[in-house]
Amino acid sequence: MQTTQNTGTLKLVVVSAGLGVPSSTRLLADRITESVRRELAGTGREADVRVVELRDLAVAIANNFVTGFPAPALEEALEAVTEADGVVTVTPVFAASYSGLFKSFFDLVEPDALTGKPVLVAATGGTARHSLVLEHALRPLFAYLRALVVPTAVFAASEDWGGTGDALTDTLPDRIVRAGRELAGLMATTERRTPAGPSPADLFA
Repeated sequence: MQTTQNTGTLKLVVVSAGLGVPSSTRLLADRITESVRRELAGTGREADVRVVELRDLAVAIANNFVTGFPAPALEEALEAVTEADGVVTVTPVFAASYSGLFKSFFDLVEPDALTGKPVLVAATGGTARHSLVLEHALRPLFAYLRALVVPTAVFAASEDWGGTGDALTDTLPDRIVRAGRELAGLMATTERRTPAGPSPADLFA
């Protein structure tokens, strides 16, 4: 087991499942990333950011399910997620859930790769009523993968980009700042665990 030190660079991987160019999903991912980077900088830490655009890996993901072998670019993306100190995940809402491309990518992540790893979940959709996807789909998915999901999830509806948002909740910028602060805090304090099987000594203990 390796413990993260209080100085140095932390690896932040951002997984964006947006399909358009540009996309509101990538825009939200970028704003969250900047928030996390800013919060880490405030504690004297730097973030080494890797953005994984699932749109560019769609064919490779489909082929992996058929052949059982990842293409080099997909393998690099999966390794980046596995080795990250923290992960930001952002998906558009399709049929009241995460996109199929988003789910397919995380189906390929090794079962223990996210165990204890800080993860921030976020989504974009046309209206605020889709925000329930955060609690009914995304949070259960990463809880199943045993990730450490930050308390604040971020949903951006079309009206949120104007800065007003729902009168009963914080504005989108406020939610991004709070979620970024939570992820940065967990990244700076959580022990990094490398998935591994039992040692020979454990087998005979």
